[in-house]
Amino acid sequence: MKSKNKKKVPLFIRLGVWVLAILSLLFSVMLSAFFYVTGAVSPKENGSEYKLKIQSGQTLAQIAQELEENGIIRSQKALYYAARLNFYDKSNQFNLKTGICLVNSSMSLKEVYFCIQDAKPEYIVVSIPEGLTVKKISKILENSGLCTQQDFLEKVSSPKLLKKYDIPAASFEGYLFPDTYYFNADIDVTALVCQMADTFFDKINQIDSLKSLSPEELFEKVTLASIIEREYRVKDEAPLIAGVFSNRLKIGMGLESCATVEYVITEILGKPHPDRIFYADLEIDNPYNTYKYAGLPPGPISCPSFVSLSAAALPKSSDYYYFVLNDVEAGTHTFSRTLGEHNKAANLLYTKR
Repeated sequence: MKSKNKKKVPLFIRLGVWVLAILSLLFSVMLSAFFYVTGAVSPKENGSEYKLKIQSGQTLAQIAQELEENGIIRSQKALYYAARLNFYDKSNQFNLKTGICLVNSSMSLKEVYFCIQDAKPEYIVVSIPEGLTVKKISKILENSGLCTQQDFLEKVSSPKLLKKYDIPAASFEGYLFPDTYYFNADIDVTALVCQMADTFFDKINQIDSLKSLSPEELFEKVTLASIIEREYRVKDEAPLIAGVFSNRLKIGMGLESCATVEYVITEILGKPHPDRIFYADLEIDNPYNTYKYAGLPPGPISCPSFVSLSAAALPKSSDYYYFVLNDVEAGTHTFSRTLGEHNKAANLLYTKR
């Protein structure tokens, strides 16, 4: 059986298809030649390294212009169109990410193209020791170049931010977790404070007896933990020190913590840190002075560690009401039930000295 004759495609259509194919091929060749001439050969054979910082909101055109002006590429237009047309990678859309990439004027345009897409965030590593106040933390952050002390202190007192975290206080004192942080170099102060506060509440959620507390109840625990942080030196003793303070609070006895007196002297009165506490210091009339006022102070005196938060959450039960350092180097304490026992322990320490 003879097959039916197929309809022939009109000549002008076939010619049009061929013309489009040829034009497409010519365009590809010309485009390839353009990218090669303008970008494949770099301006310098042995060029120096250039640190390109891609910031939020920056456009590809701006980046391309910066690279041309610094002699990294021959033509900003070549990089711009290569990216817009996905010339070097048809499978993936060219994507700009904030961060840092190191380019070199000896790189080809293709190498620069992929290097930009592999930009890595630039981090500033900051270690915040345990037991610091927000003022001391602000100095560390300023020295690291992340922000000024003033900006940080203003932000940790922001009513809007405090409300966001349900903190019933005038600042984030006690609520910034001491840790090693990898901050993005261009992080703003709000995000910085939030990152430290988020870390704090992540830790709180790991302590069962704390995560279900009301903001006011948690505030009391954080305040207690901040004092424990400044008193303990040996990890195993932290719950026992917490137990001593809890026993005192139950009977309305003053906490009599030298750490609170130091807080008054350095943070409130703005004086240098004392080498020792004198009897006159114990008489300073300030609600943070737990020698003069019973109960917890108005708020935290430091940013406590996980150890201190855990100890405040679960104080070790005992009948101790006193403790005193018995080994300066080891940092251990002697715990006593009565004032008489406590005085003997204190006298023994002075005798050793």
